[in-house]
Amino acid sequence: MLNYIVHHLRNNGKFSKRIKKRYEIFWLDPQAEQVRNTPMTRHDSIETWKAAPYWQRRLSNKYNAREFAVMHGFQVPELYWKGADVENIDFSKLPPYYVIRPTVGHSCNYVFVMDNGQNLFDKKHYTHEKIIAILKNEVTKTPGLEFLIEEFLENEEGNHAILTDYKFYCFNGEIACLYVIKRLSPKSGYGIFYDEHWNQLKKVQFNYPLWLDQKAPDCFNEMVATAKTLSKSYGMFVRIDLYATNKGCVFGEFTPTPSMGMNFTSFGKKLMLDYWDKYCPGLI
Repeated sequence: MLNYIVHHLRNNGKFSKRIKKRYEIFWLDPQAEQVRNTPMTRHDSIETWKAAPYWQRRLSNKYNAREFAVMHGFQVPELYWKGADVENIDFSKLPPYYVIRPTVGHSCNYVFVMDNGQNLFDKKHYTHEKIIAILKNEVTKTPGLEFLIEEFLENEEGNHAILTDYKFYCFNGEIACLYVIKRLSPKSGYGIFYDEHWNQLKKVQFNYPLWLDQKAPDCFNEMVATAKTLSKSYGMFVRIDLYATNKGCVFGEFTPTPSMGMNFTSFGKKLMLDYWDKYCPGLI
């Protein structure tokens, strides 16, 4: 009974309902997948990008999101390969460090952070044949799905390791908070919340144990400017994920329905609603 009460309190309220409503509007539409998976490029005009109802759905395709970030002048990881014909991946042309991720998905599912044959996310070794079999199975099950093989970004110290996540919760150019996550695996790690001036905030979500006494990355001001610019162009609430690397701030992805609005603290829900009502009034 106690667990039920805790779950109910964490996952209900106006903010959770708004996120769930957005999910329904975005993804229960019969045209949703066509909008999301229509390939876009950095050379398309902003009018072309926006020529669809709830055009932000295009940016839930991680390839399109890359192109959108580049169009706005921001860095993305180098792209080594893209496609659905995964059996044609030529691993001999890849460096020993690379990242594989699907164009559509969440929670780091089917993401490989490869270090000389080992996936740092699960600490297992994978043959090229095994990787292809896993990717092919997903492509077969999900129409329109492609995979990206990208540069394994080095951290600010110049090392290949699982990067710290910098997740900016943004409202039409304004930053409500930043969630900094020291990720150990897709489902484990430590986290802490800050405002845009690197002042620590109370916990906004319950996702990870507290991670204290963190130093702002060298490129923090660049990250704030990047998040604000992309958020303003997005035009409504979105979480923007960025990385601090040895070449500065690098864009990761957009998340329009973070955690489906669940697992937020009472402070976090109020913070999100205050920013939503002030900077995105009337928007889904």
